[in-house]
Amino acid sequence: MKFTAEKIADILEGIVVGDPNIEVFKLSKIEEGTQGSLTFLSNLKYTHYIYTTEASITIVNSSFEPEKPISTTLIKVEDAYEGFSKLMEYYDRIKSLKSGIEQPCFIAETVKVPDSVYIGAFAYIGNNVTIGENVKIHPNAYVGDNVIIGDDTTIYPGAKVYSDCVIGKKCVINSGVIVGADGFGFAPNKNGSYSKIPQIGNVILEDEVDIGAGTTIDRATMGSTILRFGVKLDNQIQIAHNVEIGKNTVIAAQSGVAGSTKIGEHCQIGGQVGIAGHLVIGNNVKVQAQSGIGRNVKDNEVLQGSPSFGYSDWNKSYVYFKNLPKLAKTINELEKKVDGNN
Repeated sequence: MKFTAEKIADILEGIVVGDPNIEVFKLSKIEEGTQGSLTFLSNLKYTHYIYTTEASITIVNSSFEPEKPISTTLIKVEDAYEGFSKLMEYYDRIKSLKSGIEQPCFIAETVKVPDSVYIGAFAYIGNNVTIGENVKIHPNAYVGDNVIIGDDTTIYPGAKVYSDCVIGKKCVINSGVIVGADGFGFAPNKNGSYSKIPQIGNVILEDEVDIGAGTTIDRATMGSTILRFGVKLDNQIQIAHNVEIGKNTVIAAQSGVAGSTKIGEHCQIGGQVGIAGHLVIGNNVKVQAQSGIGRNVKDNEVLQGSPSFGYSDWNKSYVYFKNLPKLAKTINELEKKVDGNN
């Protein structure tokens, strides 16, 4: 797919300085630019590359004025980084403009598929599924019975949405995601074995929720596991049954949230964080990577460590942690002196 400088400038509402008809068909870093590539310059420390880059087109801030000759065509916009991001979003949207039903796939007779929907080969759509406009269900995806999928949602190859789950509008479910598998519910027996507790709830993803590849979200024992508006989950995260995550909270890779914990709004949770079950995490909480949360957390707390405690206190304590051998040696020497004086 090729774009001219003039077309890109129209998309970004920018100004072309150079050849408006020059074409690009790929993206590149400014230091690695080649003919036919598009790049951008926003960080001033990379400015020297604009005089040597072979990229055909470079997006720059409107204030940029070259100090010596350049070969690249410029597109001047108010914010080069924001403009480049906007262009990538546009390209991604154009690239994913698929529609129609590929064969072979299975779609239950009870399902009405809007004309704007794309369903890839080998996808499975169960009974009584409701599919909104502009939904894209890629090859080898599985959608169980009675699932509801909102407008403009994308389900990528190999993702699985189990029965009775509800997916909102403009959601993204990446490859390998499992929405609605059974929660981890077992009752101990007198003989030491365990009996499975039926998990009869579902999962609800509200609008504009993004789920990273390989992440699993368990269905509730009863009721719903709920991810509120705008929640973003990274790859390989485990969300257990009956968890609720507040709007616009983000969680990084390899974190785990145990059953029935409630996480507030606008939280930022780092990678490999473990959160115990039946807790309440407040709003605007920040948890540093590899922390372990075993208690309720108030609004606006910033935590680190396992078990976690205040981020500022953790940093102060670390000064002593790393010097413990030296401190122990000093204490031993002082004890010997005291004993000698006695």
